[in-house]
Amino acid sequence: MGRRVLMLGWEFPPFITGGLGTACYGLTKALDRRGDDVTFVLPKHIDGQFASHVHMLSPGTDLPHPSLPPPEVVQLERVERDIIHEATELISKVIQQKLEPADVAAAAKSAGLTSISLPMSVSAPYVSSQANLTVQTLLGSAALRKTLNLPTWLSAQTRTWLTHELAMMDALPVSNASDNQEIQARSATSTDYGGNLIQESEQYARFCLQATRGIAFDVIHAHDWLTYPAGLAIARATGKPLVVHVHSTEFDRSGEHVNQPLYNIERRGMHGAVRVITVSMLTRNLVVNRYGVNPNKVDVVYNGVDLDPSGMGAEHIKRSDKIVLYFGRITMQKGPEYFISAAKRVLDVMDGVKFVVAGNGDQAQRMIEMAASMGIGNKVLFTGFLRGKDIPKVFAMADLYVMPSVSEPFGIAPLEALGHRVPVLISRTSGVSEILTNALKCNFWDIDDMANKIVAVLRHPPLQRTLRDSGFFEVRGITWDGAAAKVDAVYERAIAAVH
Repeated sequence: MGRRVLMLGWEFPPFITGGLGTACYGLTKALDRRGDDVTFVLPKHIDGQFASHVHMLSPGTDLPHPSLPPPEVVQLERVERDIIHEATELISKVIQQKLEPADVAAAAKSAGLTSISLPMSVSAPYVSSQANLTVQTLLGSAALRKTLNLPTWLSAQTRTWLTHELAMMDALPVSNASDNQEIQARSATSTDYGGNLIQESEQYARFCLQATRGIAFDVIHAHDWLTYPAGLAIARATGKPLVVHVHSTEFDRSGEHVNQPLYNIERRGMHGAVRVITVSMLTRNLVVNRYGVNPNKVDVVYNGVDLDPSGMGAEHIKRSDKIVLYFGRITMQKGPEYFISAAKRVLDVMDGVKFVVAGNGDQAQRMIEMAASMGIGNKVLFTGFLRGKDIPKVFAMADLYVMPSVSEPFGIAPLEALGHRVPVLISRTSGVSEILTNALKCNFWDIDDMANKIVAVLRHPPLQRTLRDSGFFEVRGITWDGAAAKVDAVYERAIAAVH
């Protein structure tokens, strides 16, 4: 029997920045093939054709709203005026007299609010905005919330719904109008990693709480730190098990100089989850040793790759130049400066070689200036970010793909390269190096070794063919279906842990 999965992610095709969106897409397709029913919550709207295998919830889509039975609707309409009046008086009294928590219960009782306040919530469809706003303020006080009881005249179904509503409100600070406007304003072309990411993560969490009301699911699956607050809030509100998927950590992005607030969010997410999935043993060791997570709840699930035969037979462009490809974000974590430095070493001993840097990032301008200062600016082509049909085209041109990452939790791009019959040279500090045998490997900092291996592949066609053919054969066994089977096993352990 398939599982009902609520999956939280920050990227999804066609608008992806790196491997995270590719991983979410590949994994959800494989889970769908296994019979799992996946609801995916994204912080911006996308074209539905890319999400045909999942139920996509994003700003701009029609969100489900649970309905109250007709008898309760009548009751709510009848007491609304009383709620507004009495709640307003109580709020004023609490503020003016600065009541201590012990006195709040008496004040609430004297105001007659012990049995009629809870049915209202920010999203209740049967009451006025004035009632919503008034009771939203009332329930904003934790001390007041503790004094309120469910009215006895409500049915069991409605009492369950109201309990869920209160838990949702308690899981996060009450959202404000600007938060809702900002998350709704995120367009499909908006930047995925710009602005105040912590604030955007909180806005996304509030959106997730609203969007998932009334949706049935067995397990919550949150990808990377931006979705952890949402995952924790939904788990707290619903009691469903949370699985967090660690694709990258703050140590990968920033080295030893971590951003402490981001580290704290990551740590809370990992410790608050029932199970933790990491994309490699390298990342598992970081999670255990740097975040103090119990190793017994950490599972390693390597990423897979989708091989599209129709995209692999593109004819190589006729040219005399050899092409060495860097494909990925141009950030410190990815080691682009080592690629440029190795390119200089190669060009010192070989003619007829071009280095293509496909991607963008905060280090792009610095890399352009670095290549120019080394006198190889005319030999290094920066293409910017590629998507769609441009990706197989650039792989079809390449004689060698190089991934010189300083810290790479996994690294899907080498698998994509091998799938396009391009040999690869990868950093030893990458998760994918744990599973690839038919790939050249080097230390990211050893630019001489990197340059020597680039030259060897370009000068010796038999070596290039062996790496290409053996790598293509190997990568056919590294699939998203295999990854999905392991993720399903993690879901089973997570669900069993909370029952």
